Amino acid sequence: MTEYWYHTDREALQKRLRRVEGQVRGLQRMVGEDAYCIDILTQISAANRALQAVALSLLEGHLAHCVAEAAADGGAEAAAKVKEASDAIARLVRS
Repeated sequence: MTEYWYHTDREALQKRLRRVEGQVRGLQRMVGEDAYCIDILTQISAANRALQAVALSLLEGHLAHCVAEAAADGGAEAAAKVKEASDAIARLVRS
């Protein structure tokens, strides 16, 4: 099994994702209880921000580790890693 750079931060990432999971369960509960629509939208915004924070953390680590290592090694791998990161950024910006 491949061990990626974030294995040392795995617990922190999982904790943040469990928090997002709890927020989504709370949203389901709010809809089930006919909560005020603006309150639901506010909580959706908070869950989106939390997921974005996780994504940015992963992206930062990917650039600092995967892309930097590939660049140090040189060759086609570096260009591929930069393209991969660029594509990931584009997906994040669109979402």
